[in-house]
Formats: sequence, structure tokens, C-alpha cells
Amino acid sequence: MVPSAEALRIAILGVGRIGSTFAFQLSAVGGHDVTVIARPESERLQQLQRDGAIVDTQGARASVGVAETLDEQVPYDLVIVTLLAHQVESLLPSLHRSAAKSIQFMFNTFDPERLQDVIGAERCTFGMPFVQALLSDDGKLTSTIGAGGQKTLMGQQRWVDVFNAAGLPAALESNMPLWLRCHAPLCVAFESVSIAGMQRGGGASWREAMVLARGVHAGFHLIESLGHTVYPTSKKVMARSPSAALAAILWSLSRVRSFREVLATGKAECSALVDTMAASATGALLPASVAKIAAMKPVPTA
Repeated sequence: MVPSAEALRIAILGVGRIGSTFAFQLSAVGGHDVTVIARPESERLQQLQRDGAIVDTQGARASVGVAETLDEQVPYDLVIVTLLAHQVESLLPSLHRSAAKSIQFMFNTFDPERLQDVIGAERCTFGMPFVQALLSDDGKLTSTIGAGGQKTLMGQQRWVDVFNAAGLPAALESNMPLWLRCHAPLCVAFESVSIAGMQRGGGASWREAMVLARGVHAGFHLIESLGHTVYPTSKKVMARSPSAALAAILWSLSRVRSFREVLATGKAECSALVDTMAASATGALLPASVAKIAAMKPVPTA
């Protein structure tokens, strides 16, 4: 635990699997003053109010403050937003008015600059969480941190240091906005192929994987058409690879039970990202390429 003189005031908006993991580690290990904010009248808010803490399945507790709205007058050192991009719109005015010194958006987004414009470049930063976690029906947390050497990516070294000190492996990504934009097509493909795999009870079909692979390539082409570079090098390689090679990766991943069970929960995020990319593609790409992006949206369950 860090000395009290170094403790920060941190608020976390969104207390699902990721937000709960961050809150637990930042409070219990990092020694920070953490307030979690859950949706009013939600079951998760009731669980947090009942426990007054983030509680894991082994009974360990991390004390946190619990609120249903962000107190705009509190000068938090950091507000971490772990909601999804399509859920944050209604909260942007409050975040804009907030006295928080730094606001970090931790979700997939295809248009990070829009968030930066609302919050202000001087206090807006971005990240991408890489932890595996689950919440039981009664709100107890199970988390796996740092599996396979995974590290949460963050755009500012200060927060990398804070996360590492709290037992949350993190690394600096110098161009986080571009990283996020280029990750959006892959995020959609991973979530959509997982949803297809769950619906089939074991894995996506080859046809489904090929549709998604073509959509990923169209998404990368869109990024270039909007004047950006596909980034980092690993994604640039994917952008130049045959669709069948990318489809084989997606087809294989959909057969990994742990992979599809975690990512199949992202149907709403997946659909919203597809809509955002398709809207951006209109006028920037030929209709056939726009259609490839739109085809990535998960097929509704019959």
C-alpha cells in the first residue's frame, strides 16, 4: 500500500467487471481514496451500497465510497470512465463541468477526438483495459490480472505508474487515440465472432468468419481514407494480409470457450461501433465497402 501522502482521490464511472477490478486494486493495493459510481436504481448500485466495498469471491474487501452520480464539485485527481462508448454520451456534460483534474476514458471508440474536444485536451486521456474478470449474481468479483503478460495500455506515464503500483500491470502507449481507432474494427470482429460462436454452441462458421475478415479490412481502409495510418505495425500487417488468413484466426478464436464467453457479452458495444464506423464510411468509401462494415454487426438471435 502506498503511503497516505501519495494517496489520490479517484472516481470510477461504471462498476462492472473492469471498473470493479480497477476499484479493488486501486483501493486495496494502491491505498487510494476510491469512489465508485453506478447507475441509479441498478442492481449493481444496490449491491455496492449493501457491501460498502468491492468484495471478491474469496471474501476479500476493498473499501470504496459509493455514489449514483458524479459529484462535479470534487476535484478528483482522476476520473476513470469504464462505461462503453455508446453509454457515455449522456454523461459528457457532467464530465465537462467536473472539477476533476484528469479524466481517462477506458473503452473502445472510433472517434476519440470528439471526447477530447468535449473534455479538453489538457485533462483528457485514454486507455484500454486488459484484465479478465467476472461478477457473480450477488456482485462478487473474480479477476485475473496480467494473464499471458497482458498489460493495460494508457496514454500518460503518470497513470501507468499508479496502475503498476496498485498491482495492475500497465504500459505506456504514446498514440492512444490512434491505437483505439485502429482497434475498433478488430474489437467488432472479436465480439461478433464470439456472439456467433455462442449462438452456434461451439464456434462461428467459416462464412461468418470471412464476412468479419472482409469487414476488418474495410475498416482499416476506412481509417486510411480518413487520413490516418493503420497503427501499430501488427495491425498494419493484418490490413495487408489475405482475408482468409484473418478469417482463420477469427474462426479459431471462436472455438476457444473462455474467449467467446467473455467477448460475447459485448453485443451492444459491437453494434454501436459498427454504426459509428458505417456512418464515418458513408462518403469516404464506396457503397460496397460500407456494406462490408455494416455486415459485421451481430445477427439477431432467431
